[in-house]
Amino acid sequence: MRRPAAVIALATAALATLVVPAQARQPAAHAPQDEKQAVAVGYGGAVASVDLDASRSGVEVLRHGGNAVDAAVATAATLGVTEPYVSAIGGGGYFTYYDARTHKVSTFDGRETGPAKMTKDFFIDPKTGKPLSFDEAVTSGLSVGVPGTLATWDSALRRFGSRRLGDLLQPAIKVAKNGFTVDQEFVDQTTVNQDRFKDIVPTRELFLPGGKPPAVGSTFRNPDLAATYEQIAKKGLGWFYGGELGKEIASTVQHPPVDPNATRDVRPGVVRSSDLARYKVVPRDPTHVDYRGLDVYGMAPSSSGGSTVGEALNIMKQFKLSDPVEALQVYLEASKLAYADRGAYVGDPAYENVPLKTLLSDRFARSRACLIKPDQALTAPVAPGDLKGEGCTTPSGTGQQLPYEGPQTTHLVATDKWGNVVSYTLTIEQFGGSALTVPHRGFLLNNEMTDFNFTSSTPAGYPDPNLPAAGKRPRSSMAPTIVLKNGRPLLAVGSPGGSTIITTVLQILLNRIDLGMTLPQAVEAPRATQRNTAQTAAEQAFIDKYGAALKAKGQDFVLFPGPPAGVIGSAAGLEFLGGGKVEAVAEKVRRHGGSALVAVPAR
Repeated sequence: MRRPAAVIALATAALATLVVPAQARQPAAHAPQDEKQAVAVGYGGAVASVDLDASRSGVEVLRHGGNAVDAAVATAATLGVTEPYVSAIGGGGYFTYYDARTHKVSTFDGRETGPAKMTKDFFIDPKTGKPLSFDEAVTSGLSVGVPGTLATWDSALRRFGSRRLGDLLQPAIKVAKNGFTVDQEFVDQTTVNQDRFKDIVPTRELFLPGGKPPAVGSTFRNPDLAATYEQIAKKGLGWFYGGELGKEIASTVQHPPVDPNATRDVRPGVVRSSDLARYKVVPRDPTHVDYRGLDVYGMAPSSSGGSTVGEALNIMKQFKLSDPVEALQVYLEASKLAYADRGAYVGDPAYENVPLKTLLSDRFARSRACLIKPDQALTAPVAPGDLKGEGCTTPSGTGQQLPYEGPQTTHLVATDKWGNVVSYTLTIEQFGGSALTVPHRGFLLNNEMTDFNFTSSTPAGYPDPNLPAAGKRPRSSMAPTIVLKNGRPLLAVGSPGGSTIITTVLQILLNRIDLGMTLPQAVEAPRATQRNTAQTAAEQAFIDKYGAALKAKGQDFVLFPGPPAGVIGSAAGLEFLGGGKVEAVAEKVRRHGGSALVAVPAR
């Protein structure tokens, strides 16, 4: 919903060294009252993300008359500065939007695509005839897909925004120039990538100043990214998609800037500037299911988020879920079944015949729900369901093992004084993506092509819907979700976490809707994730609280391996309290906590 344009005036600061001691940095030019907090309640709009600087950028846009889409783009652009290992413009994502004027939900598929020269054997080593290991594939040009993030921002703004992209990049430019305070999360993410980063010259120079991760409390500046954002603001998307910057991206992929003394085998990729020039964001109809009288909207394929969350909810609603242990048993079993169907049937709909209508039908859900026993867990991996949905039978055979999917990504939510809502998940896949930084441009490139299955992983008789192909979008688990009650927003939620995104969103909805928790309680509650695996991975607090009771029902638990170890997801959400009041919620503890802000705090 467009509003009259306005200019957001933002001062710029002189560049200094990349990293300086905290005591020497200049005070941040943000509203001092906006401190880091996990929950905020108020009016006039709200933003929640994993980062304080990013949430501040979005809220300032709201305070200057921008709408939810404007605020989401400003927040995401700042995350590209402060969360560069997951949120760079070298990646992609999925954008879900509720329009308060039309009461309709729209979505944008900004997922990365395979380059024109990608084939189904892309990750097969020609020397051995065997698939590459994930470690061999990830730090390479092979792993890089054609980025969609910048095009997603542009598409959402053109359709629903009220500000120019160039104006909305200004808060992020300011943070990139002035710098942000390094916290433990940034150090942890840098440290886990140190061995990879040191072998890639521009990545080492940017993220390992002095050859090591920056210190907690220091100020990190990224003048290269500031200059890149300034050029995008000046020259537009064409500079990135096929223009000069597009050529530099392609060159980086084809000729990875590896230290000549490194022993790492960094394989070149095949992305060309023409691949970027052809990239298109795809507007899609959202997925939709009715759950306990609420309308739950999500992201359709190429993401499996909306279909798998929706199928699991349809299975869960066949049961009365009020006792926590019984509810969690059904949640874990419904997740197990929905993941079996995800693996067998969901892929890029431009390449695969995805039976989305069947997967989200109540008839199919009933044929799966009848397999769930209250005191006996199904042995995983279970087989996919019969799409005919006849009776209560499981096809013979077993399901596939869960392919690797990195546990990173980021999520943000935004709303404005008019009641528009954004739920947006974006990523470059792994912490640090491919580890390839475009020289002198200040951002990393994704490793999203490793989200394809390297070889077929589906049960016998089921064609794999997630094999590589030119122009194809790898299956994702991102699940930006919006819940309506009587046609008006009630909740917006999402999370990072690779394939655990789906279960994180699902468990938050279970906690809030069925178990009567507040949204902050639903987000903070301990988590478990069942993705059709022999064991259920869980946080230690979940095992401590529910492990014994659920083991008696056949569940087998293992501590979630991470990274970060023992932590599942990092959610952000909104709840609409009526009368224009909104509650914004971020993580209190996970990944060192997030940031929830409102335009006008409630008194």
